[in-house]
Amino acid sequence: MTERTPLLHYRLSTSVNESELRSQAGSQAPVHNPGSQGRRAAQQKQQKKLSTFFGVVIPTLLSMFSVVVFLRIGLAVGQAGLYQAIAMYVVAYIIICMTVLSVCAISTNGALDAGGAYYMISRALGPEFGGSIGIMFFLANVCGSALMVLGLVEAILSTFGVPEAGNVATSHYQVLPSGYWWSLLYGTGIALLCLLVCLVGAHIYAKTTFLIFVIVIVVLITVFISFFAVHPQSITLPDLKPNATGPTTANFTGFKLETLLGNVWADYTVDYTTQTTMTFATVFAVMFNGCTGIMAGSNMSGDLKNPSYSIPRGTITAVIFTFIVYIMLSVLVACTCDRLLLQRDYSFLRDINVWHPFVLIGVYSSTLSAAMSNLIGASRVLYAMAKDDLFGKALWLAKKTSRSGNPWVSVLISWFLVQLVLFSGKLNTIASIVTIFFLLVYAAVDLACLALEWASAPNFRPTFRYFTWHTCILGIIGCAIMMFLINAIYASASIAFMLLLLLLIHYLSPTSSWGYISQALIFHQVRKYLLMLDVRKDHVKFWRPQILLMVSNPRSSVGLITFINDIKKSGLYVLGHVQLGDLNTLPSDPLQAQYESWLSLVDHLNIKAFVNLTLADSVRHGVQHLLFISGLGGMRPNTLVLGFYDDCLPKDKLIDPSMSSTQSTDPSGPSQEPEQPPLFHFVSLRGSSNRLDYGEFGDGKVLGPQEYVAVIADAMKMLKNVVLARYFNNFDRAQVLSPPSCAPGKRAVYVDVWPVNLLRPDSCSYVDTCSLFLLQLACILNMVRDWRKATLRLFLCVEEGRSVRGPEEKLSQLLKELRIKAQIHPVPWDQQVALHWQRQGNWGKKPLDATTEEKKLQPEEEEDEENEEDYVNSFPSNATRVSDDYLSAVNKLILDQARPQPAVRFLYLPRPPADTRRYTAYLRQLELLTQDLGPTLLIHGVTPVITTDL
Repeated sequence: MTERTPLLHYRLSTSVNESELRSQAGSQAPVHNPGSQGRRAAQQKQQKKLSTFFGVVIPTLLSMFSVVVFLRIGLAVGQAGLYQAIAMYVVAYIIICMTVLSVCAISTNGALDAGGAYYMISRALGPEFGGSIGIMFFLANVCGSALMVLGLVEAILSTFGVPEAGNVATSHYQVLPSGYWWSLLYGTGIALLCLLVCLVGAHIYAKTTFLIFVIVIVVLITVFISFFAVHPQSITLPDLKPNATGPTTANFTGFKLETLLGNVWADYTVDYTTQTTMTFATVFAVMFNGCTGIMAGSNMSGDLKNPSYSIPRGTITAVIFTFIVYIMLSVLVACTCDRLLLQRDYSFLRDINVWHPFVLIGVYSSTLSAAMSNLIGASRVLYAMAKDDLFGKALWLAKKTSRSGNPWVSVLISWFLVQLVLFSGKLNTIASIVTIFFLLVYAAVDLACLALEWASAPNFRPTFRYFTWHTCILGIIGCAIMMFLINAIYASASIAFMLLLLLLIHYLSPTSSWGYISQALIFHQVRKYLLMLDVRKDHVKFWRPQILLMVSNPRSSVGLITFINDIKKSGLYVLGHVQLGDLNTLPSDPLQAQYESWLSLVDHLNIKAFVNLTLADSVRHGVQHLLFISGLGGMRPNTLVLGFYDDCLPKDKLIDPSMSSTQSTDPSGPSQEPEQPPLFHFVSLRGSSNRLDYGEFGDGKVLGPQEYVAVIADAMKMLKNVVLARYFNNFDRAQVLSPPSCAPGKRAVYVDVWPVNLLRPDSCSYVDTCSLFLLQLACILNMVRDWRKATLRLFLCVEEGRSVRGPEEKLSQLLKELRIKAQIHPVPWDQQVALHWQRQGNWGKKPLDATTEEKKLQPEEEEDEENEEDYVNSFPSNATRVSDDYLSAVNKLILDQARPQPAVRFLYLPRPPADTRRYTAYLRQLELLTQDLGPTLLIHGVTPVITTDL
């Protein structure tokens, strides 16, 4: 069964007005008819001559005046009383005025295109939010058009329809058959009429706007006159349900104090149309609809002489005018109509009018205009979304337009959906959903304005300045309250539907070029928090690695880049690159063209890193620049990571996006990259895979070993921790963490840690600053989710034959205090140390005594610094050099402990010698020490990073 004479006769805001459509047609026509560009441009120029009154006031008034003004004034006063009715209008207009202020602000910050509110929201909040709200705006217009059609059918049948069984005809005009299928037939006919008007073009509807406005104003004037001109009379009330009893007449008393006093206070009763008890919330929900329609003026900016002037003034004028009319009608009704008439006959204005058909004409014209306006609005929103390609090819048909620019396919799609909604016949249900959808749109407009205001973007400077972020928040809160007052279930479902659409569009839609307000908000907040991040308040308890990884050729450094991403522990991670050159000799900055490719690399590898590029005359100076300028405030790199200086052949890991295959490239000629993704435009591979080799062509190396070690020394002078990474050219993170030789569930992944200065066997310590830093990085790696199953193996170098229980127990206690879980493996190394002293000619000296063994476990950082300084200063003398035989023996010792093979090794990196002439020898020692060890990190820490305090 259909719902007869529903409680909620809603007239809701239209999304796009006819003048916008005319402007759209003019602006789109040249695309389809290039030969008529001059004529179209002239027509468009002529159309943009609407004044504030014709361009904003009239469409806004027509959107806000609807059947509510004719059929639901009595509901508010009769149920809520005059005081509460006025209070309802005041609260409702306060809520709607907050949104009006936001609309005026956004509409005066730039020209609007097709789509109305969708265009404003999408360009302010981004495609995800705009697309989800756009769909809901489109559906709201479709359902709103169907709602108006059903309302018009019901209004016609209430006057000209044959009464239902059991009711007696009161007029000989009641000749139209009634019933569900007859109502559907009438609704289909009205929808077809609206379709024909929209298919012909928006200009047909535009010509009727002023005529409809005149009709509505004339009807309102007759209503006001009738209160004074019509004499008191008795009015027959509509029939109730069959077998229902009650009064059959009520009185129009004229102006009487007694009548006014009887209508002042609330008297909520059962609504005679729905048989439900009315409350403040239900009456407020019905009357709030009379406050909607505020988007009409902002959608006509393309046709106005001065949009920045007309939209705020015209919209506010229309809002004030409608508010005054509603208040005056409420007062007049309360003074002249008794309570029974207001509660039992919502169409009483027709019965007391000087000429009864006047009100019917007003109802029919305003409802038909609303149906057409919603249909046109729905088609334009659909066309705008299709034009923006938010849904790919799903809406490609909706882009088609006629020669005049009318999106006729969108009109047909919208009409088809309207016809589907007509089959429901549920006016009250449709009205609630439509109102909630429009309130969501209004709240989104407030949110867009709030975001623009909070972002403090310099380009957000609307000419309308009578708004603040407070008004935006009040508008959002007001719309949310109204949504849940109307129907909490529908409101919750609508919000969930919007969020689902937002997620779908976020993951499926292409990247737009509109700009994202989220980026502006993030910038604003990040700047504020960076200023609050005080480096003077740093504490070792909250230390985290902030890494600058120098990358020469990203194609061959994929393994290292992804591994370092694992040990950053939510800290700063910067990919640095130095390009050799002099800006004075170049026409432009060559780094600008490369920056986007680096960002694409970061996205491709799915790492959380920044990119810093610099132009310098040498690699050393470039690294110094990056160490000095990278980061802001308290977020600056404290650790420098360099690839090792070796001669390993580079392997391009960006040819195959999965990085599962490694293809060697010829270092003497251009690499062949037939499968290379087009988003990466880095130079071809030359030279080493990980080292800082900035040579462009041939085998020549711009960076030599002397400069490479100087870079390390410079970083330590700046109090930066240094990490050298070797043999990461073949590192495959996925393969390392899931070795194919291991059965599922029994993956054995090991991380080996050697926390001793192997280049100083006579003064090593396990608990100096550098060793503890090395332990910290290994522990951080073990804390990463994918590395949690890895086992840390800590190797304790001891003298064979001596008891290792004491040192091992002390080391275990230290690890326990540091909350580091690791396996301790004592490793005898007498033979290796003997080779060292044999080289020095000190066979008679005992390499390690008990005192030295104990010193390994004493956390004396000052002693460590003195030892390192002694080592540095005495490096040139033959007395402290380590021989190649010793280094090869230590290297073999490390390899012998690799059972099973570790995923990565952490080794102690000593300081470079003070004598720069020994840089090459220093680098050779590191090379011999790490020969064939697999992925290895040589680490030197200069700052304390571990504490046992809470």
